[in-house]
Order: sequence, then structure tokens, then C-alpha cells
Amino acid sequence: MSAKPPTSLDVARDAGVSQATVSYVLNNREGARISDETRARVQEAADRLGYVPHAGARTLRTGHSGLVLVPLADIPYGPLAVGLMEELDRELSRLGYSMIQYGARRLKGVAAARAWAELRPVAVLAPAERLTRQAVNVLHSAGIRAVIGIGAVGWSSEIVSTVTMDHEEIGATAAEHLLARGSRTLTAIIPTEDGLRDMGLLRAVGVQRVAAAHGVPYTQVDLAFSETATAARLDAWRAAGISGEGRTKHGVFAYNDDYAMLLMAVLADNGFAVPGNVAVVGCDDLPLAKLLRPRLTTVRLNVTDAPALLAQTLDEVVKEGVTRQPRLALWTHALVERDST
Repeated sequence: MSAKPPTSLDVARDAGVSQATVSYVLNNREGARISDETRARVQEAADRLGYVPHAGARTLRTGHSGLVLVPLADIPYGPLAVGLMEELDRELSRLGYSMIQYGARRLKGVAAARAWAELRPVAVLAPAERLTRQAVNVLHSAGIRAVIGIGAVGWSSEIVSTVTMDHEEIGATAAEHLLARGSRTLTAIIPTEDGLRDMGLLRAVGVQRVAAAHGVPYTQVDLAFSETATAARLDAWRAAGISGEGRTKHGVFAYNDDYAMLLMAVLADNGFAVPGNVAVVGCDDLPLAKLLRPRLTTVRLNVTDAPALLAQTLDEVVKEGVTRQPRLALWTHALVERDST
């Protein structure tokens, strides 16, 4: 039979401090005046004994598990999304929470909510379209205090707080810039990938709206993320009037920077001058956008403060027991002009 696992009392005895001090140090609780020497001694004792805090004990102490569950969405996670998740994890940790990411994308609605609730998180941060009224009722009935949805502007809920992104305005911002820089046609590149396509279609609505307002031709191009597929679509673009010849300048908004970079590479290989014949705008402002030649004009999503604000809002809902908060418009954007337009 294996030995009993060490407790916080064992750590306290080994370090020569009180059990309360161990709790303050290992849970990074604010407001305690503990010297760096004592903190180091407690941490060394915990490491030496192999002490791991007990989740059940934390639940008894704080009244909740401290777990924030984030179901994985059905989208490819690029550098921007990964960076946001990492920063959110840091912010939640600073407030005493532990973020866990949950798979099982196949589960929908109430079935998904029940699977999430089995882990007894104190909060769930999920794609808004998965938070049906029935699903949210399951979560609240299981004692989950905060449920926050992430969705596009236009998605609404009477029962959960919402973090929104205005995809249509992202497309419109890019389109207005392309026309201001001399483009005489507008094209929107829409991913065929599941998960990305829905957001791409919303952004295309903004491009189409601007094209209609200015009376310029508009084309939508559905595109797989493939050099071969992109090259094959050049015939469709030529049919729409986009060519490497003539004086007409064509404006293209690509769903994101990855698609914009792919497009620019294929255009260059086929004799199209960027921005001479075709002006290109991406979205996300990835670091590579500044290294590309010509440097990529893009729409930057201003999400620097979003993880901290989201974590703080979640913490307030958990502590106050508030189940309905005003919608949070965290995801603003701004155009970054470079050389591709």
C-alpha cells in the first residue's frame, strides 16, 4: 500500500511555518506580508515532499472549485487565438483560478453542458452558439456561477454575459481603405474550412455592403488554404475582371493574414503586381505581416486588454453571484496601413 500523500500541515511542519502561511504562499493569495525567504522555504518544502493541493479542500475553503472551463471551438487555432488563451490563463491564475480546456467538440447543446458540469467548474467560457437556454439552465442548476459566451455582434442572450466581435465591421473597414487607396473592384476571400467559414461570411457582408454603397463590383471567392487551390482560382478572379494587366486596380480583403500571405505569394508567381494590379488587406496583424514583401496592410484586433478585463468580469460574477451582465464589447479593431495597398 502506498504512503498517504503529504498535506499542507506536513509542508508547514517541514518549513517551520503555520498552515495558514503555506496556504497564502501556495495559493498566491494577495494581502499577506510574507518575506521572500519564507516563501522560498515553503516552496522548497512543498517540492521536496511532493505536495499537491487538494481540489476538494480548496472547494471547502473558497466555496467553489476555482476551475474555469473553456470548451474548445471547432476552429483552427492560430497564433493570435493561442496567445489570447495563454494570456487569459495567466490573468485567471493571478486571480486564483485554474483554466482547463475541454475537448469533445462532437457534443452539442444539453449533452455538452452536462459533460462540462460533471467537472464542477465555477465558470464556463464557451462559444456563444453552444449556449442554448437549456444548456445554460443545466450549467446553473449544477452550481456553475458564471457562464460567458463568445460570439459575433448580433448574437444576443437574455441569460449570459457575452464577449462580442463585430466581424462585419472588420470587412467594412478593410473595404473602405481599399477604395480610398484607389481600388475599383472589391473581392472578399472566404475560407472553406469549417469553423472559419462562418466568421468569413460575416466579414464578407461588410465588404459587400461597402461595395454596394459605392457602386463598385463585388466578388466573393471561396478558398481552401492551399497554394494549388489558390492558383486554380485565378481563372475565377480573371473572369471577375481581376488581371495582371490594365490600369484598373482591384481590392481584395482576405479573411485573415494567413490567407492574405498565401494569396500574395500566388499572385506574385502569376505576374500580378501587389499593390499595382491588386491591393490586399488581411486581418490579425501577425508578426509576419511586417516581414512580408510588400509589407501587409491588415486589420489589427485590439485585444491587448481583453484577457484581463474578461478575467476580472468573470471574477466579479463568481463573487457577486450575478448571472446577467451587460454585453461586453471587448474586441475593437483598427486598420494598419503598410505597403500591400
